[in-house]
Amino acid sequence: MSAPALALDVPANRGRWAVVAIIAALFVLLLLSGVGFGSTWIGLDHVAGVLLGGGEKMDRLVVLTLRLPRVVAAALAGGAIALAGYLLQRITRNELASPGVLGVVDGAALGVVLFLAIFSNESNALVIPVTWQPLAAGLGALLAITLVLTLAGRQATSAVRLLLFGIAVAAVAKALTTIFMLIGPIYQASQATRWLAGAVDTINWGEIQIMATVLGPLVLLTGLLARHLPPADLDDVSARGIGLNVPLYRVLVFVAAAALTAIAVSFVGGVGFIGLIAPHLARLLVGRARLAGMLAAALLGGMMLMGADLLVRVAFAPIEVPAGTVTAIVGAPYFLFLLMRKDQANG
Repeated sequence: MSAPALALDVPANRGRWAVVAIIAALFVLLLLSGVGFGSTWIGLDHVAGVLLGGGEKMDRLVVLTLRLPRVVAAALAGGAIALAGYLLQRITRNELASPGVLGVVDGAALGVVLFLAIFSNESNALVIPVTWQPLAAGLGALLAITLVLTLAGRQATSAVRLLLFGIAVAAVAKALTTIFMLIGPIYQASQATRWLAGAVDTINWGEIQIMATVLGPLVLLTGLLARHLPPADLDDVSARGIGLNVPLYRVLVFVAAAALTAIAVSFVGGVGFIGLIAPHLARLLVGRARLAGMLAAALLGGMMLMGADLLVRVAFAPIEVPAGTVTAIVGAPYFLFLLMRKDQANG
């Protein structure tokens, strides 16, 4: 890189990281607000005091037991889904790509419905603890992506083919989910419907620990994979020319995105559109810089789910409305906007 180009790039880098720093500050502020707001308001100074190990007994109970778990779960899950969407949009060079098109979310939904059907007794009560439900969702999600890769076969090296097979598997899983909900007991339908909408109000610290433990190494692996995203942006011939095995790399990225999504939705349900919107907003704010884009997307994804949960908690109190309803209401029109804009760009 020439000296003038490098000189121009330094301010650009500083500008990108300044934007990421602002997003991170807003993320922290929203997290604290999410803990403070509820049926009773707890001041941000009191929230900070509790998080630093102090605070009154009642404040500690509300913050640490009732509110902080759902906020942390929303931050982790939203960030993971957004990161998965960022990977998919970069590797496919398509701003409409998102984790939902891989069949992962619908596979997880089918796993939840089957779990409720198999382990419900004649009284429509579960015979095993509901804490096993995330495992069923995770298995359904992983089965879906495995089926997509198997059906694609040699064509799994094509991003377009993988997306098409993912859409097909998602459609089948969605249809089976609907059938089992219709023929199953009322309890099963109501529980499954709540999971499909996406909710974080029932999460506990044990589940958060499992989610964070699995996501940690997975995010590190994703960071290693992301080192080759810029050359993967090139056409296949150019990327191979600089030594990148594009077909294998593309499959690894799809698997990583599916795993991130599977872990997230296993615990918070079928939250929609975060994996579509957050990466797109990150690209608008920081451009195509790899590391800054990944961090911005993850932070924005966490903010979206935390904000959605905060909104439904304040607007509909004391009724617990799934946070995923907000992301769907906001995300669906945004998806249509992107679709129409892409259609106009293609003539």
